[in-house]
Amino acid sequence: MFGRDDTTKKPSLFSRLTGTSSDGDYIEDGPEREQASHLSVKSTDWDDKEADGELGVDVYQTQDAIVVKAFIAGVQLGSLDISLSREMITITGSRTDEKEVDEDDYFQKELYWGSFSRTILLPEEVDVDLAEASEKHGILVIRLPKINKKKQAKLKVKSK
Repeated sequence: MFGRDDTTKKPSLFSRLTGTSSDGDYIEDGPEREQASHLSVKSTDWDDKEADGELGVDVYQTQDAIVVKAFIAGVQLGSLDISLSREMITITGSRTDEKEVDEDDYFQKELYWGSFSRTILLPEEVDVDLAEASEKHGILVIRLPKINKKKQAKLKVKSK
């Protein structure tokens, strides 16, 4: 219709952003690839190593803190690593399965076992020195006090 050749379909927005075609192959050349190159995900060797699972979290705020909750049942606290900056938090760890039966004997297998990682960009800056983490009944709770940017202090000049 209107002289358009249907054999040369324009890639979808997702294809242009990720640099892939509709069948999952990377677009090698062309203006679409150039246009989306700054947004594309760099190819990694996903086939050679198993990707980490993603830890599910709840993130909310109170008047004076940002709170992160995560379900970590089955995780040894020694394998849990929490890295924190004023703008971001990363939680990594692993959940190991104690093999009781053969893989062939499972009827259903939905629980995630293995390494996990989650990085969260925080909506406000937090005070890393006052941050607290606790665990109860398999729930990790991380309390991150907000930095009060409106707080003012008076300084006195000392004479030497």
